[in-house]
Amino acid sequence: MSKRQFFGTDGIRGTVGIHPITPDFVLRLAHAVGRVLKQTEARPVVVIGKDTRLSGYMLESALESGFNSAGVDVVLLGPLPTPGVAYLTRALRASLGVVISASHNAYPDNGIKFFSAQGTKLDDAWELAVEAEVAREPQWADSAAIGRARRLDDAAGRYLEFCKSTFDSALSLKGMKIVVDAAHGAAYQVAPKVFHELGAEVIAIGCAPDGININEGVGATHPKALIEAVKVHDAHYGVALDGDADRLQMVSACGRLFNGDELLYLLALDRIRAGERVEGVVGTLMTNMAIEVGLKKLGVELIRAKVGDRYVLEALSSKGWRLGGESSGHILVLDKHSTGDGLVSALQVLQAVNRLGLSMAEVLADVPLFPQTMLNVKVKEGSDWQSNVPLQKLIKEVEAELGDTGRVLIRASGTEPVVRVMVEALEAPLAKALAEKLAATL
Repeated sequence: MSKRQFFGTDGIRGTVGIHPITPDFVLRLAHAVGRVLKQTEARPVVVIGKDTRLSGYMLESALESGFNSAGVDVVLLGPLPTPGVAYLTRALRASLGVVISASHNAYPDNGIKFFSAQGTKLDDAWELAVEAEVAREPQWADSAAIGRARRLDDAAGRYLEFCKSTFDSALSLKGMKIVVDAAHGAAYQVAPKVFHELGAEVIAIGCAPDGININEGVGATHPKALIEAVKVHDAHYGVALDGDADRLQMVSACGRLFNGDELLYLLALDRIRAGERVEGVVGTLMTNMAIEVGLKKLGVELIRAKVGDRYVLEALSSKGWRLGGESSGHILVLDKHSTGDGLVSALQVLQAVNRLGLSMAEVLADVPLFPQTMLNVKVKEGSDWQSNVPLQKLIKEVEAELGDTGRVLIRASGTEPVVRVMVEALEAPLAKALAEKLAATL
């Protein structure tokens, strides 16, 4: 087997009740993962966390049964951010971390993500090994060999203390008013407490999950609610997370939204001003050209990985660098955490503006982003859009028109049945017009 059948860019994701997000498949999946783990460990231990989707309870039960049936012990963490599961996987010396979440997707979707014992995303080879095991007949453990399951009652508290430990102990958030939007997701309990316990006055929105309102009009993918709340409450900053709290968007006092590209640049600048060496930063194919230009002026190299925080992590690991991220708000600070963490990243940004003595707007005034237009074009599953001759011809024409003042990027989403068309140019109307032209051809 050389091509993944079930795994996408970030685990396995889809609509609940439609294969593969069904209890029978998830049970088989967990059993297969357990069989893979047992190839190197006699008694593996797996931790399982989830976001606030109603379907999480059903999938949690299926995972628990699947792992137990393979002779694997399970520790249930309850609702907890994805990076919190990664942290506890390491802290508890577990064999594997599992997250039940569809991240920023709406509640009808759900998914399964996995973390290694080191709290990092697993590679393609591991996913292929799991898929090969799924295709085999189960080998059910007998009654004496089945795994045990238990709940960890203080999982959220342990993760909260970890987040606070990443913030400079000589600094405080006292005097700051911060709006915290947890997208009615996994961080609804932890996020407000983290900022409050570091001294900030906190206004919480998107912190009342009911099982079906996750990401609904709030959070990192719907920042309008945060922008309005910052203005209404006259807050200094706004922090928006997504459903599983691994991505971040921030808002300044004037209501200006800052994306992952800008926050990544700010973190690099802060470290350089603090006398730290920043050899390079890893972005993605989507990273705005302005960030590349700005980093170059600081003497910092930017390299682009494929879209997906796992690929950013792979590039960082190969280079031995610490800072990387995506425009969407997945930011990796590898000397603070092993994976992207919205809360930890927000604390690093607040620490940076504190140390620099400047607001985010002041820091980033010299790095205006190139206008980007991104359109999602729905395509039939299995559609060979890359062989579309008129499209390929048009791409070359657009690239020739832009020259070195913009970019074209067309790629299939790893999480949705869409092709993403992105055009970047010095002028917003041009970017929009060219993107629409390309999308129409698709």
